Amino acid sequence: MLHSFQSTRGMVTSPHHLASQSGLAILKKGGTALEAVTAMAATLCAVYPHMTGMGGDAFWLISYPDGRTEVLEACGAAALHASAQDYTAAGHTSVPWRGGMAANTMAGTVSGWQAALERSAALQPALPLDAVLEDAIWYARNGYALTTSEASLLAEKQAELLGNAAFAAAYASQGRLPQAGDIRKNPALAETLQSLVRHGLGSFYTGDVGRKLLADLTHAGSPLRAQDFAHHAVATPAPLHARVAGAQVYNAPPPTQGVASLAILKLFEKLNVQEVDGFAYVHALVEATKHAFLFRNAHVGDPRWMSEDAQGFLDDTARFNAMAASIDPHRAMPWPAPAQMGDTTWMGAVDSHGVAVSMIQSLYFEFGSGVFLPQTGLLWQNRGASFLLEEGAWNAFVPGRKPFHTLNPALARFDDGRVMVYGTMGGEGQPQTQAALFTRYAMFGVPLQQAITAPRWLLGRTWGSHSHSLKMESRFDAGVIARLEQAGHEVERVAPFTSMMGHAGAVVRHASGLFEGAADPRSDGCVGAY
Repeated sequence: MLHSFQSTRGMVTSPHHLASQSGLAILKKGGTALEAVTAMAATLCAVYPHMTGMGGDAFWLISYPDGRTEVLEACGAAALHASAQDYTAAGHTSVPWRGGMAANTMAGTVSGWQAALERSAALQPALPLDAVLEDAIWYARNGYALTTSEASLLAEKQAELLGNAAFAAAYASQGRLPQAGDIRKNPALAETLQSLVRHGLGSFYTGDVGRKLLADLTHAGSPLRAQDFAHHAVATPAPLHARVAGAQVYNAPPPTQGVASLAILKLFEKLNVQEVDGFAYVHALVEATKHAFLFRNAHVGDPRWMSEDAQGFLDDTARFNAMAASIDPHRAMPWPAPAQMGDTTWMGAVDSHGVAVSMIQSLYFEFGSGVFLPQTGLLWQNRGASFLLEEGAWNAFVPGRKPFHTLNPALARFDDGRVMVYGTMGGEGQPQTQAALFTRYAMFGVPLQQAITAPRWLLGRTWGSHSHSLKMESRFDAGVIARLEQAGHEVERVAPFTSMMGHAGAVVRHASGLFEGAADPRSDGCVGAY
């Protein structure tokens, strides 16, 4: 898939074709990009439950036609009545990845939907909530076809997941796991969505839905309590920004790794690479990634506990000059450093009024904590499994603290009037895929779809792998791979197209009114346009 889709009225993209169609339907009804993304997000909860859900977190990056850029930080904090000592007293040396004690942070996703729709209503009369959630309700009630990725991850992770009796009842009630193409229904999720239509999205936290969630979480052994639901609120911090390639590029601030995504681009620009996709290009981006990750790993988390300011780091020209000067154009810097994991969904939309949205939503691991909540049909995230139990450690478990997030949506405003929203799933790979996409398109003029389809690389681990090698899709030129190995990179060849490299997408609105979009052939997604 190399053709960039074009239109003149509006455009969406997501990692599942049904979600993209949900977003497009909203645009066709006259809805805003904010409403379209909410519809896509809801549909993804129904048809892509291994990657996202209402029991997770989300970050929104919104560009308004008047030049404003806004972040909606819809992520939850650690349980207010839990402590690291609770885990150590139970015999844990780290927060478990699965089970009730992994479900230790509030879910922010639905609060993000609510905040986004409030902003949409301030721009123009709102569509009814039942119209926005219509497709999600239909697929949850009547069924969706399991994707290959959901079925394969179910099979791969069944030992971790089926120990949860509610999960096993929801996914293996017939004594076997569903296969790709099987029709799966989630009537409890349909009823939850319908309840939100009746009583408002706020009822997820303080109404009947919230009470059901809390009852099932408590039964599963989660430390979350009613106060956590009542205390949660969306934050609106200032977006991070950096000047790169004739554009102002934006990303989400800590606790996300958005600073790393912008730092890679700033460093790469200073290295003055002259051609795309050759040895110098890949080597420079990989080395820039290492420096960006070293800052991220040392400093990024809940900003209330950070010792360095992320925007101050990005604005420190002398520091970036020194980092760029330290990069050897012929030799790889020794690696590894600690990696971050996580699976997620990114989606984007731009409407005819010029509102542009880059949004990312996640359960963290595939199927999150594995805690299925039977009264509501939700899976709860395990984002708090990234907390450390050592007092004073980076990202230490503290009641009310927000965990470090791999999630980071990206957006760029070009000097020529283009506005671009882009992003990807993929934990550790998110900043790397963003860098490949943006540099190919913005610096070297590679067409948008080609920039996403072209072979990608991943330094470090994702999808549960503990390998720290430089993984490269086998479609890369053999000579480029050989030169990277000669330079000291530990190269691991992987499949020609693999979800390991993320599910990227992008939409660009040109000053002329032309829309241009792309989706990732590694995903189940597509562009929706009219």
